[in-house]
Amino acid sequence: MDLNPDEYKDVLDRATARSMEWIESIPDRNVKPAANVEAMKKVFGHPLQDGPIDPVEVVDELATLAEPGLMAMPSGRFFGWVIGGTLPAALGADVLVSSWDQNAGMRYASPSMAAIEEVAGEWLVDLLGLPGGSDVGFTTGATMANWMGLVAARAFVLDQAGWDVNTKGLQGAPTVTVLAGAERHASVDLALRYLGFGLPTVVAADSEGRIRVDSLRTTLDTVDGPVILCLQAGNLHSGSFDPMREAIALAHEHGAWVHVDGAFGLWAAASPVLRAQLDGVETADSWATDAHKTLNVPYDCGVAIIARPGAARAAVGTQTSYLIRDDAGAPDPYDLVPELSRRARGVPVWAALRQLGKSGVISLVDGLVENARALARGLSELPDVTVLNDVVFTQVSLYFGSDERTRAVTAALIADGAVWMSGSKWQGKDILRISVSNWSTDADDVAFSIEAVKRAIDSTAA
Repeated sequence: MDLNPDEYKDVLDRATARSMEWIESIPDRNVKPAANVEAMKKVFGHPLQDGPIDPVEVVDELATLAEPGLMAMPSGRFFGWVIGGTLPAALGADVLVSSWDQNAGMRYASPSMAAIEEVAGEWLVDLLGLPGGSDVGFTTGATMANWMGLVAARAFVLDQAGWDVNTKGLQGAPTVTVLAGAERHASVDLALRYLGFGLPTVVAADSEGRIRVDSLRTTLDTVDGPVILCLQAGNLHSGSFDPMREAIALAHEHGAWVHVDGAFGLWAAASPVLRAQLDGVETADSWATDAHKTLNVPYDCGVAIIARPGAARAAVGTQTSYLIRDDAGAPDPYDLVPELSRRARGVPVWAALRQLGKSGVISLVDGLVENARALARGLSELPDVTVLNDVVFTQVSLYFGSDERTRAVTAALIADGAVWMSGSKWQGKDILRISVSNWSTDADDVAFSIEAVKRAIDSTAA
């Protein structure tokens, strides 16, 4: 079959129209999906037909059938799981990335994709105040960005101990001690499991979830051999930041590699107002973040940043006769992430940053924090509501007098569906957790959401 541009035009026109229907519905629709998985499986679960169907009809069918099972995650009233929306330029760029259909793994094969991603990485490093010349790779999400930082760390600290993990593997290798705070995110544990480390050695945390430097010092004094320290920029429940400068300096005194999990909180470094909370973060060795969270680009788009020259390529780089390198000698994109083939994830990042500029990124980050604080102020005035954390970034954790009442209010709020805030457990209590991550959340959304929580409180008063 020949490629007929007209066939794509009709399909893309219909996809655009149906996409706009969805986007236009977001301000007024409930956040909660109208149908569950079982209902949607019945809708989609018929046998595959024998012959082809008009692609325009396929797009129409997909949009119509899927709609009841969609959660309005792009809504300004969605506060679950640290999920951002999508900036207009980033969405448009993502459509272009799919249309261009480029394998972004090699500089030689797709020069535009490689150049755009390199520039986006340079912009990010500059915005976040990290070391110039750091390698930047675009992964599927924050979990794999953590994996990328930690796989580079593993190769580096074992090499320092005289062991080449790439040729010898882990059997018989010197024991690597991985330290992490008691309130690290689960994605750190996942990355460590994928790398064969198992669970980390846990260092005590304070009441806001920050790693305690005194406990870190005591633990480091007991460790022999290679060490990796995982720090956190943005606690899941409090939003707080580990004491970067002191902890990193202490770890480096013991020869450790320091990796920072900054899935959503690393973006605080872009704000002149907030950056002091991350003082010293630039002295670490690697960082992970997620552009679909605070920066508001489409899934999937983690970012792994590694300061030590060549460490990423040494850990995951490869070469075969059919993978042609250009003459520049620079690392290929596949040298910086765990994939040879992938879409150009960094292009929507470039577009988002180009749309916002430096001042726009600052306004975006500061605005998310102000909305979180406005929610905390308004909700704290409701009866029996306690804000458990210092609202230093975008997270708010609420308690309603007892675990039972908190669970009841959370269930009522989710059942109502007008806003979305997710339950969790923190410091031995059931809580309602708010994560402000969407660029479009405004004062009206804040007021509406406070009223929704009040309705849930009232409905469970009996």
